[in-house]
Amino acid sequence: MGANSLATDSTTDLDEQITQLMQCKPLSEQQVKALCEKAKEILMDESNVQPVKSPVTICGDIHGQFHDLAELFQIGGKCPDTNYLFMGDYVDRGYYSVETVTECRFICYIDTLGIYLNLFVILNHVFIQLLVALKVRYPQRITILRGNHESRQITQVYGFYDECLRKYGNANIWKIFTDLFDYFPLTALVESEIFCLHGGLSPSIETLDNIRNFDRVQEVPHEGPMCDLLWSDPDDRCGWGISPRGAGYTFGQDISEQFNHTNNLKLIARAHQLVMDGFNWAHEQKVVTIFSAPNYCYRCGNMASILEVDDCKGHTFIQFEPAPRRGEPDVTRRTPDYFL
Repeated sequence: MGANSLATDSTTDLDEQITQLMQCKPLSEQQVKALCEKAKEILMDESNVQPVKSPVTICGDIHGQFHDLAELFQIGGKCPDTNYLFMGDYVDRGYYSVETVTECRFICYIDTLGIYLNLFVILNHVFIQLLVALKVRYPQRITILRGNHESRQITQVYGFYDECLRKYGNANIWKIFTDLFDYFPLTALVESEIFCLHGGLSPSIETLDNIRNFDRVQEVPHEGPMCDLLWSDPDDRCGWGISPRGAGYTFGQDISEQFNHTNNLKLIARAHQLVMDGFNWAHEQKVVTIFSAPNYCYRCGNMASILEVDDCKGHTFIQFEPAPRRGEPDVTRRTPDYFL
């Protein structure tokens, strides 16, 4: 069999897998393993500061809300017709972090805010399988950055690990994906002007070259510059501050202005924080937070947004509400009394 025939067969298989995943049907363990091995080969060649060309649509946290990802693709355009840059936090908390299961279960969901009981349909794994399949099928059309939830420790606490056990009967899928997370780029740079990352800046990082020199293929450390990129947040106060998250730092307008000036940047785009309108400007429009999980945790009532950067580097925010889900109760749009 010739090389062209093998390539055609591989493309056909990928297209079939993407179609299957878009229907909320998970891949087998063997298929997931093969898919992630191909993804590793692609991601190994990407930089810690991955260059991205416009036009591109920049997206924030999704957290396994599978139907809302489908809504995002409806609004922003399907891949590969639209180029996408996702800034991390694909798993945990949502009903659908791996894919879709047909049965409903009562699950006691525990997080730092307390304990509540919900009727869950578990689909986290289909979600991450779909993103990885799209990356393998269209490697130049989609960029997938690492978020603070793409780590072994966090996914063991916030749902992804338990979901993999429940769906597949063992932790193999969880291990396959968390090993793959180590290869995700930490940041991206759109047209040398827009610096994209999940969290924020670090007192240990002055230039983009500092980031390019990291060895990123590891579990997210508890502290240090790699940790800061995935955990830090902008703040109204100047200078560096202690983060209430227990990891990373807060950074003021003086910090972001200096970083942008040093690296000839016009904007820092990041995710990591729930914002009720789906996007939020900070530091006199030198920093923007983008959040792409509407009605976060299925109870916050927030809008979601994506940022479209056109051929001329113009910016357009598109807001969207949750995709309709049969049987889901109405949620009044309100500001939650906690900060996730």
